[in-house]
Amino acid sequence: MDIRDLLLDVASTYDWEKGISKGVHAQDRLREVKHAWGDLVPGGFEAEGQGGSGGASKTPWIGVYDPDITRDPKRGLYLAYIFAADFSTVTLTLQQGVTWLADALGEGEKRRVYLRGRAQALFDGLPKDLVAGYEDAPDFKCDALRARSYEAGSVAARPYGLDAMPSEHHLREDLWHMAEVLQRAAAVETTLKDEETPEGVKATSGAAKSQPEGLNGFRPKDGSDYVAHIPARTITKSRSHELLVAGFGEYIDKQGFVPITEKMHPKDLVLRKDDVEWLVEAKSVKRGNPTKAVREALGQLSEYSYFLYEEQGHPKPHLLALFTEDIKVYAPYLEDRGIASVWKTIDGWAGSPLAVAWGMVD
Repeated sequence: MDIRDLLLDVASTYDWEKGISKGVHAQDRLREVKHAWGDLVPGGFEAEGQGGSGGASKTPWIGVYDPDITRDPKRGLYLAYIFAADFSTVTLTLQQGVTWLADALGEGEKRRVYLRGRAQALFDGLPKDLVAGYEDAPDFKCDALRARSYEAGSVAARPYGLDAMPSEHHLREDLWHMAEVLQRAAAVETTLKDEETPEGVKATSGAAKSQPEGLNGFRPKDGSDYVAHIPARTITKSRSHELLVAGFGEYIDKQGFVPITEKMHPKDLVLRKDDVEWLVEAKSVKRGNPTKAVREALGQLSEYSYFLYEEQGHPKPHLLALFTEDIKVYAPYLEDRGIASVWKTIDGWAGSPLAVAWGMVD
């Protein structure tokens, strides 16, 4: 189910008067998104169609989430394809959750004013070249309060005319690009604070929040101490990380490798084929910058290979780093250190020459 095909199918068959019951074609297609779009969205992301709850929405939509940012469309930042009520357009938009504001600001103009100001603050904090071409304000052709709040809450958007939809490749390129915009905007969001002004509550930029160090207190004295304590220390596996591992596991199984995650902690994933073992470390690339992810993968693969294999008297495994997107110049850098790499692309999976030689990717 391609992105383009589903959007056009929903647009041509949707009728809000038919309700949301099973058997209503457009509603069934929207419900299929959660499972059918797993291979189409960026690595670590997930999608879900929304045709209304209780009654059908006049502006159905499909949410695309980075679960490390939010998985709840009521609050936080996420991407969405929102159809106009007359189905003349569908707009890819970086959205702010609006529902959680109802108690404090109501559902009318007061909420919309706040959302517009916050959207502008988020947009202003983004690199101008990153959002060039995504400045359009959406028009969902609907007077419903929530639809108008979605218009006000849009940070960046690109509308597509349903009578002249771009190619599937173009749509995926835009989605991948907006995934980076979302992650950048989430970083900007951490600097915002609300202030009371004569015009009402307004979001303004403040100081960036510091991040705690995750390895404080982890000081192994020797190899056995490392092995004994690493399972006990906190290793945070985010939802996007889990989705990346699960998606790759399903893919690599079809290539003839056996993916194993059970009882592998602290390893992310182990692959086996013909009595050969691969140690896999998965990393999410954030905000289009692979540097941190590559450094972490290199460090952990080296550590685990040494402490969990060599020091234990086990044969040294092949090493594979798995990423949510292309790591570009870092692929040969890792190969030079004996580490292959594989990453998610808009068309499936790709990888370094060593991963190709192993038969993991074409």
